[in-house]
Amino acid sequence: MIGREDVEAAWSLIRPHVRRTPVIELPKGSLGLAAPLALKLESLQVSGTFKGRGAFHKLLASQVPAAGIIAASGGNHGVAAAYAARALGHKAEIFVPTISSPAKVARLRSCGAIVHQIGAVYAEARAASEERAAETGALMVQAYEDPVVFAGAGSVALEFARQATFDTLLVAVGGGGLIAGCAAAIGEGTKIVAVETEGTPTLHEALRAGRPVEVTISGIAADALGASRIGVPNFEVAAKQVRESVLVNDDAVRKAQRALWEDLHVIAEPAGATGLAALMIGAYRPAPGERVATLICGANTEPGSVVR
Repeated sequence: MIGREDVEAAWSLIRPHVRRTPVIELPKGSLGLAAPLALKLESLQVSGTFKGRGAFHKLLASQVPAAGIIAASGGNHGVAAAYAARALGHKAEIFVPTISSPAKVARLRSCGAIVHQIGAVYAEARAASEERAAETGALMVQAYEDPVVFAGAGSVALEFARQATFDTLLVAVGGGGLIAGCAAAIGEGTKIVAVETEGTPTLHEALRAGRPVEVTISGIAADALGASRIGVPNFEVAAKQVRESVLVNDDAVRKAQRALWEDLHVIAEPAGATGLAALMIGAYRPAPGERVATLICGANTEPGSVVR
């Protein structure tokens, strides 16, 4: 199980290749909230999400063969892997399910990747990508179930903790790479809260069962939070260090997306707005004096879906 020192080492390696994303500190009353809030705009990261951190770490820490890299993704990890591969001079093939948004597929192609849309959900795209990697000898860059990847992702929490002071960090969960990395980085001294939609309750159900279990995926955030089962090493970290898990509905996510745009002119994809949604609807209620923060972890969406 990785720890803070692994995340710090990853951060040192990837720092020349990723952005130090900004933080907005909002006073009490902002966005209709009863308490102050710190937002980290990881939506401004290279490739449009936090995923750029993990992708760069995997490629920089690995021997990449001439065949290049292969990744499976709901969209965001694929964009990050393709972006990092292009930046470092490697070929990339990306497998995505048919539910991936057109905006994410277009981003993949703009990064020069060969794109395969296969299967209805991420798990089917992943199976196809693994077959292709076995055929070509390309480096498989897992979306979340790789400690090298989530150590890179966790660097966002180290950076955030230097930019703002908070007691609690709300983190969106798909396959669990981001929350595992954040928990490994700062979980010893910070309360980590998992946030998922009702249609993507992967970690929520695993915590209830005491082990990773299959869940049915649906809803507004399925293309980003759509892992059918939490990653095993990710769950090991989360089970130890995630203090609470909450769910939000799709309407709450849409409301949070609109609030970010109308109040801050920030575009967030559904997954990127889930932490804020949990606060806006009271799925997570801070105690008096509790200092809360969340990540706006991605912006790979069609702006017209948010701006009306």
